[in-house]
Formats: sequence, structure tokens, C-alpha cells
Amino acid sequence: MARTRPGRSCPRHYRYSPAVFARAADLAAQSLYIVGGLYGNPFALEAVLAMARREDATLVFNGDFNWFNIDPAEFEAVNETVLRHAALRGNVETEIAGADSGAGCGCAYPEWVGDAEVDLSNEILRRLRGTASAYPELRERLAVLPMHLVAEVGCLRIGIVHGDAESLAGWQFSQETLRERPERAGVLLAGSGVDVFACTHTCLPVMQDFATPRGTALIVNNGAAGMPNFRDARFGLATRIASVPSMEALYGARLGAIVVEAVPVRYDHEAWLARFDRVWPAGSPASLSYRKRIASGPDYEVEQAVRTGAPAGALSRTA
Repeated sequence: MARTRPGRSCPRHYRYSPAVFARAADLAAQSLYIVGGLYGNPFALEAVLAMARREDATLVFNGDFNWFNIDPAEFEAVNETVLRHAALRGNVETEIAGADSGAGCGCAYPEWVGDAEVDLSNEILRRLRGTASAYPELRERLAVLPMHLVAEVGCLRIGIVHGDAESLAGWQFSQETLRERPERAGVLLAGSGVDVFACTHTCLPVMQDFATPRGTALIVNNGAAGMPNFRDARFGLATRIASVPSMEALYGARLGAIVVEAVPVRYDHEAWLARFDRVWPAGSPASLSYRKRIASGPDYEVEQAVRTGAPAGALSRTA
């Protein structure tokens, strides 16, 4: 019964078949940045745009680029900028684009997330929906964004999703599920015809490899581009896929001639924290739920995220 409460339920229209990835690629790139969980951080957005410009890379925003940006000017600026690039809708964009579906934030939180956190997320979404209501044209553009893309970098096929291979808000590619119950993820990889699933949604990063009939395949979850992902860190993460390794990568894996890497998004931490505190003061739902993480990172280490036997380079611990 608890799964039907707002914030825990997964609407039927969020779902799709893993077979959708067995199609021609929607885009091809020599260097690809996949940016999930920007969460309305304008400084992180500036940082990823600069990263992409430096190597003429293609950007894909794979959902939840909105969240903390309830200030009308920032809501408009973030969305207008992101929508100049390839983008998917996450549960946040889906919920603010449509009428209230009863799904709350649409996060489909699993049982290990407490009810208090679910309620806070539902309230953040409610406030963001209030801001979005003044921008009907932007909401229309968000509503028609796809839930998944297929990209090619070299000979690699990459399935880009927000959640997992079956749902926009799926948790099969969370670090918790990949640690405890990896079998389903392996089946989804094997049946999808892709070499890499790049995802976000579940807030903590992980890179894990699997043996499939096609050879070694990979799931890479960037956690969040707009918030720290590791203890005492002050940067977000993006997924980079290219033929040439990045000197900035924290960790990665090589699949044939292509590297898949987690790269830091080094935004202006102090400016972002000050902006966050102005918009979400102490006692507000976002402050209660996220400020500690934004200030000093979650209780999670780089070593916990790396679950691949084929590293692209030495693991960096210089966060």
C-alpha cells in the first residue's frame, strides 16, 4: 500500500520496454557529456557548458535539470539554456510540465528512503510547480522531451535514460540496487542491445561492469551534476564518453577504443551555497533535505562508486 503514496508511486506513463533501445542512434558524437541531476544549479550549468566548449563536445541533459530553481528568473534561464541542447525529461520535468498526477515529485522512492524525505521532496515539487505555472510555453517544451535516447560514440551504443531501462523513475541502476541485486540490471543490459546505460535520478554515482553476450557492458550513474557526490567534496559529476581520456576524470573504464568516465563539474561552490540559502532559507523543505549535502557532500566515498575491473586510469582521490 505504501508504494501508492505520492513520491513513492511510479505512474504508468513513466514506463517503457527495454526493447526501445534496439533502434538506430538518435545522435552520434566524438565526445559526449551526459549531465543528469543539475537540479537548477546555474553555476554547475555554466561549468558544464564551458567543459563542452573546450573540446567541442555534444551535451545531453538527462533529466532533473530543474529542482531548486523556484526563482522565476532562474527557472526561465536554466530551462532556456538547457533546451538549446539535447535533453530528456526527468520525473521533475514530467511533473511540472503536466497537471498534478497524484505522483508527488514522481521520484518513485524505494523503501530505504524515509517518509520524511519523501514528504520534503513532494513539497519542493509543489513549490517548483507554482513557479513553472507562469511559463506555459516552457512547460509545453518540457512535456514533449523524450524519456530516452540512443547515442553512438565510435562503435559504442549508449542508452541514455533518466532512471533505468524500464522506467523514467526506475531505481534498478541505483548504487544500492546494483550492489544488492545486480542480476536484473545485467538482464536489462543484455536484452537492450546497448553497450552502456548512462543514467542519473538516484542521486549517488556508481560505475559497474557486466558480462553480456555482446561483451563487457557498463552502467554509469553520474549521481548529480549540481551537488557534491562524495564526502567533503565541493563539485558535481558528469559522465564523459570519448575516444581520448580526460586528464580530469576521477575514474572510468575503457570499452574497446572508447573511455567512459566520471568527470568533476567544478562550479562556484560558495556562490551556489549563498544562492541556495537565499532561495531556500533554514527550515525550508530543500534546506532540511539537501543543505548538508550541498555544503559538504553525502556519506559516500569515491571507492564505493567504482565497481569495474577495467579502469581507464588511476583512481583519483584528490577530491
